[in-house]
Amino acid sequence: MVTEPQSMEELVYFTQRAVGKGNAKAWVYRGDCPKCKNAKMGKPVGPDGKVKIRAKEYVCPKCGHSEEKKAHEETLTCEIIYTCPDCGNKGEVAVPYKRKKFNGMDAIVFQCGKCNTKIPVTKKLKEKGEPEEGAEE
Repeated sequence: MVTEPQSMEELVYFTQRAVGKGNAKAWVYRGDCPKCKNAKMGKPVGPDGKVKIRAKEYVCPKCGHSEEKKAHEETLTCEIIYTCPDCGNKGEVAVPYKRKKFNGMDAIVFQCGKCNTKIPVTKKLKEKGEPEEGAEE
């Protein structure tokens, strides 16, 4: 069902996370340009040849078409290979690349195919209930 990437060049996002007693490996392939359909959209490249990683848009390298970051990322699919922390089931799933709040953290949330437990792939390396960095208690 899901295909593991051969190179980081073909990806927008990649992560491996320990989730309780289980784990998850997630990635998102770069999307095709909606205008010319010949190239994969990516972050803009500066005159020095480096990718502008904090850019708020994605640009087609062939035709120059650009899309807002949020709008483009909502069209992408996140592919995940996981081991469920509750039942130990190994599986794979493809879900929309959209982060939701899960216990107060931004996460890509999916369900185990066997026991339907919600499993989060968190954005930050942060444990549940841990205060934000720099926050005073």
